Amino acid sequence: MRLEQLQAFLAIADSGSFQQAARQCGVTQSTISRQIQALEADLGVELFHRNTHAKLTLGGERLLPRVRKICQEWQVATQELTDLMAGKQPELCIASIHSLCASYLPPVLQKFCRDYPEVQLRVTSLGSDRALKVLKDGLVDLAIIMNNRFLTTGREMVVEVLYDESIEVLTAVNHPLAQYERIPWSELVRYPQVVFKDGYGMQRLVQDKFERLEVTLHAALEVNTLDAFRGVVRQGELIALLPTSALVEARHDPTLAVRPLANNPLDNSGLTRRVVMVTTQDRLHIPPIKHFWELVLENIPLQSQEQRSAS
Repeated sequence: MRLEQLQAFLAIADSGSFQQAARQCGVTQSTISRQIQALEADLGVELFHRNTHAKLTLGGERLLPRVRKICQEWQVATQELTDLMAGKQPELCIASIHSLCASYLPPVLQKFCRDYPEVQLRVTSLGSDRALKVLKDGLVDLAIIMNNRFLTTGREMVVEVLYDESIEVLTAVNHPLAQYERIPWSELVRYPQVVFKDGYGMQRLVQDKFERLEVTLHAALEVNTLDAFRGVVRQGELIALLPTSALVEARHDPTLAVRPLANNPLDNSGLTRRVVMVTTQDRLHIPPIKHFWELVLENIPLQSQEQRSAS
């Protein structure tokens, strides 16, 4: 049983004529006749009385509403796919790490809304692990995350490096560590920290660094928003290790201090993270998704573009 057989059946039932149905379907009358004969053979029942007018048999009458529904659903499905490839999708869903939502993304969102006013843009702030999961589950179209070991690069995945950025120390302005221009690791490890909750790339990055240094990370409190980090650190006791893009507002807060880290004494290196943008190959063929992708690449900071070109 093929779709064109069902379409032929529907055309004959609506027109009452094999000849008119053939003209409507753009085929010869003999082709229409063969299609109906094959359909009747598959079903084991005659569908039309063969006389002056093509009148439905009882079996044909029972079949007609089902076939009409199938053909209508097929028409709707093909139209939806046509609209999708033409960029006429109802919404675009993005998952992004918190720091980008607060810093680099706002101008991108504004430009996209201006370029695609008919597309509802939905942006969710999530940790990297969760953002990657909802992308793989098909719940979002694109994710901007911290590069991590859970990011598998299968053939269907497209991964674009956006930038590398330093991890810095956030303290209260009167905290003992605020006196340093660059905070030594030997001093940093002495103080309790507020950290991201489990499942966030930053939490894992900091934990791994402390393990390599063979020191204990004193994680006194877990939070998951930048406002919470600033609010807790402002109290004066706890410190936090955060990426540069997450510290934009903190730099303008007179109650807080942001200090870079001294190089790691083991390998003379700093602590950095890499931010990547991820989607699937098929989604990059959809105009609104491709446009959002390109807007992100065009609007990341200049220094980030240079880092990306060099990577």
